[in-house]
Amino acid sequence: MLADRPSIFIAYDTDTRALNARENTVMAKPPRRKENAMRIVVTGATGFVGRSLVPLLAQAGAQLLLVGRDRDALARLYPQHAVCTYPFLAEKAKGFDMLVHLAVSNSNSGAGLAEYRAVNVVFTCEVAEMARDAGIGRFVHISSSHALDAYNQSGYAISKREAAERLGSIVDLNVVNVYQPLVYGQEWSGSFAWLNRLPHRPAKLLFRALAALKPTVHIQRLADFLLKLPQAPDTIASEFILSEPQMENPWFLIPKRLIDLGFAMSVIVLFWWLLALIWVAVRIQSPGPGIFAQTRIGKNGAEFACYKFRTMRTGTAQAGTHEVAADAVTALGRVLRRTKLDELPQIVNIMRNEVSLIGPRPCLPVQMELIEARRQSGVLDIKPGISGLAQINGIDMSDPQRLATWDYRYMRLQSLFLDTRILVATLAGRGQGDRVGVARKLSSS
Repeated sequence: MLADRPSIFIAYDTDTRALNARENTVMAKPPRRKENAMRIVVTGATGFVGRSLVPLLAQAGAQLLLVGRDRDALARLYPQHAVCTYPFLAEKAKGFDMLVHLAVSNSNSGAGLAEYRAVNVVFTCEVAEMARDAGIGRFVHISSSHALDAYNQSGYAISKREAAERLGSIVDLNVVNVYQPLVYGQEWSGSFAWLNRLPHRPAKLLFRALAALKPTVHIQRLADFLLKLPQAPDTIASEFILSEPQMENPWFLIPKRLIDLGFAMSVIVLFWWLLALIWVAVRIQSPGPGIFAQTRIGKNGAEFACYKFRTMRTGTAQAGTHEVAADAVTALGRVLRRTKLDELPQIVNIMRNEVSLIGPRPCLPVQMELIEARRQSGVLDIKPGISGLAQINGIDMSDPQRLATWDYRYMRLQSLFLDTRILVATLAGRGQGDRVGVARKLSSS
């Protein structure tokens, strides 16, 4: 889990312009090895990520061993580095610090599930066992962020999820799973490869706007992560997601804010009568106010007053919703919570820029375990939301460690497309809010 392990959420989020300014070319001669140079094994170095990553590691002074099925092809591509085939990995890689596993059957290969499993699961575990036998300190398993989506049932995503699970069961091997979205460097790949045909400056500007739609990551971030990894303790989290921070992208922030304001204004103009009816109904059904304000934790850990229609009896104490007895919720409150209509007064929080439509659900100040887990993973750096990725996947505040993990996933994979998916899923009824308890306990309203 993210919260109970030392954090190495180091400065991956440096300015993208600075990253792009760095040269990404193969050095004519291998760097002179420093006395304490990092020793890294890289598999799958002939692919786009490998060809972009290897020069960056070499420029940082790392000693590299490149492993593949075709030794001659590797030697031609990387004449300045040591190369070998897989049968010689355990022998040649003894004493190396890390193995970065890039070899994969990609999602565009058109393979069947059996072939994906053969390469991405069975073969990956075989390479991991070779690394263990060679005494390599860490095995870094590189995956696409698509594998994190449980609803993605492609052969690639299924096999990558299975590989991560299988790798975790290998004894005496420290495995780090690194998930990344679309990777780019001096050039673009995948669905953005067409940008390479444009002049570089307008292509960069256009890419910045397109990056608001789907998450991306510059190859330098992966290189920086790997170069710092050997200094991290063995107890670090086993899951990391590398991506460009959308909090620095105006093409993401401005549309997201406009969507939030548009929603809030639409509710005020079109559904003021519904707000009034619910307020009256709450007041009639049980004594107490129609709307209540509750202190929640927002961006940067700041407290704010969160407004909701009251769904519980007056007098319940401040605590997590999962700690409340089912009979503390009024009959009308159960309907409001199930339909999420109790959240409508949070349009006030949206107007105040305290909350967004989509983001991690804000928690109570007393939920210290969740707050600390979010702080360690950087989740408190973004605005909370009325609905979020965790909620549509059925994860609520009764499991703070798991919730923090999913909030971290949302933060790293933020995009306008993902926000739209979450909003549609919420409107379709996925995620029914925080579950209440069965025993009578004091709780929040």
